[in-house]
Amino acid sequence: MEEETKKDIVKIVLSGILLVVAILIEKFSNFEIWQYLLIFLIPYLIVGFDVLKEAVEKLVHGEFLEEEFLMSVATIGALAIGFLPNTETMFHEAVFVMLFFKIGELFEEIAEGKSEKSIEELIKLRPDYANLLVNDKVEKVDPETVKVGDIIEVYPGEKVPLDGTVISGNSSVNTAALTGESVPRTIKENEIISAGFVNLTSNIKIKVTKKYEESTFSKIIDMVKNATDNKSKSERFITKFARFYTPIVVFLAVAISIIPPLIHGNFMEIFPTWLVRGLTFLVVSCPCALVVSVPLAFMGGIGALSRHGILVKGSSHLETLTALKNIAFDKTGTLTQGVFEVVAIHPEKYDEEKLLHLSAHVERYSKHPIAISLKQAFKNEDDDCEVKVIEDISGYGIKALVNKQEVVVGNSKLMEKLNIEWKPCHHVGTIVHVAIDNEYAGHIVISDKIKEDSKEAVEYLNKNGINTIMLTGDHEEVAKDFAEKLSIKKFYAELLPQDKVDKVEEILKNTEKSGKTAFVGDGINDAPVIAKADIGVAMGALGQDAAIEVADVVLMDDKVSKLVDAIKISKKTRNLAIMNIWFAEIVKFVVLIMAFLGHAPMWLAVFADVGVTVIAVLNSMRALRF
Repeated sequence: MEEETKKDIVKIVLSGILLVVAILIEKFSNFEIWQYLLIFLIPYLIVGFDVLKEAVEKLVHGEFLEEEFLMSVATIGALAIGFLPNTETMFHEAVFVMLFFKIGELFEEIAEGKSEKSIEELIKLRPDYANLLVNDKVEKVDPETVKVGDIIEVYPGEKVPLDGTVISGNSSVNTAALTGESVPRTIKENEIISAGFVNLTSNIKIKVTKKYEESTFSKIIDMVKNATDNKSKSERFITKFARFYTPIVVFLAVAISIIPPLIHGNFMEIFPTWLVRGLTFLVVSCPCALVVSVPLAFMGGIGALSRHGILVKGSSHLETLTALKNIAFDKTGTLTQGVFEVVAIHPEKYDEEKLLHLSAHVERYSKHPIAISLKQAFKNEDDDCEVKVIEDISGYGIKALVNKQEVVVGNSKLMEKLNIEWKPCHHVGTIVHVAIDNEYAGHIVISDKIKEDSKEAVEYLNKNGINTIMLTGDHEEVAKDFAEKLSIKKFYAELLPQDKVDKVEEILKNTEKSGKTAFVGDGINDAPVIAKADIGVAMGALGQDAAIEVADVVLMDDKVSKLVDAIKISKKTRNLAIMNIWFAEIVKFVVLIMAFLGHAPMWLAVFADVGVTVIAVLNSMRALRF
């Protein structure tokens, strides 16, 4: 617990004890009124001095209609009432109001502290040092001094300090800080690793690919820290509401205190009665329950989402998630794993193994996903075959010499370009045609894998009235097959990146008034359309700078189901905020009417303000458990 919070608790407890003592003295003694005032001023100033000081400071800066000012005016008025003719003292009520106001502020501090705990835990994972390899020796240095291209070593139990590529060693890493996943991930040589991971089992050497301030982890910390800057409509409404509401309330309180006595004719006789009503009205009408609880609910929702590996860049985007009518998905890497595998081999010449053997050798030096799938399917790549690449034909395929045989591997357009007659395939997937010495040798079928949770997530969205759309650059038949397997309502195939932007613009135009549209993508090529949608969602954003920069929501792993979690938590958070608004306004309205009619004692006014605030704050804290 922070030192300031501890001090506040001590002040509240001490003030409460002294208040009880002061009430007993008032009841069983016979002092002058000013002596009673001095006795009650002790607990009043212990608990209320900071409030009075802040009210004066804000008054100096022109902020005279803040809640501290309202509480100060109400309590000072309550202290002064006892000196008017024919009135009873309200010293204990004045201390009660200030005491409960501080209790409300204490609850607010504790709740905000819990809301920010997940962010603080994330910041605690900021690495303190990096083990830099210099001339085969390890030096502990500040991560911010490490340059791109340097080699660092990370030992078991240490945090990975910078983004990079593993060049030596295999290990398990804890990714929970970034992805929300508790299950460790295995990291192997040549794989990308991000700052913020915790190494668990073995030493690994990493070649640094980004400066510390450009690392995924640093950007995520900045993003989460600034998440509350982008306010939701509800928060903006409450801020504007308080700005106009407070001066109106002050005017009404003054009017209640003065106008009825003036109308009555005998001003001094009934003025104290109406002054009490005016002060009670002032205490009740303080809008702190709304001003505090609504932003706190959204902060709690953002904190809960971040714990699940879902980073939202502000409560306005959280609110947009509750109003989604359409969600457009990229296919590869978003709905599918983006990991291709050989599913069928149809030879026309040679046997299956020979066809795969030659194709894998032709693709030996390529980093394309199709090439990688062919190499993975053929396990014995390190044989004695001599491979020499003749030509890499972008958008078509590759031509190479394998043991002096000319082997061409590519799409049907490449076959047509080389005047080689090819045969179609009844399988759905990416068809890789193979020709040997200018003669058609057969084809290999490669297909992507659907993610385990994609179908369940899409079905949930469909059931809840959200239109699901798939935008892909794949061929029509491939797109159709995946759309049917996943229960996607609409799909558009053979789209270039600009075509995806155009299609999302069309969707936005058609549903401008009926709801919001999200686009979910997984990388740099999707950045333009992510930026164009009402809310852009980046999948698997580790290492994807463009996704983190452009997206409104970042899912720190590859699970489509996290989008469903984001929608559910966002709706629960918004419902909490609305519940707080209605609860506060109904209670305040009833007690305000009672105060005007003279049936609301000061303790009820305190409950209608501080009590409602505490209840609303406690309700907002439920968002942390979502």
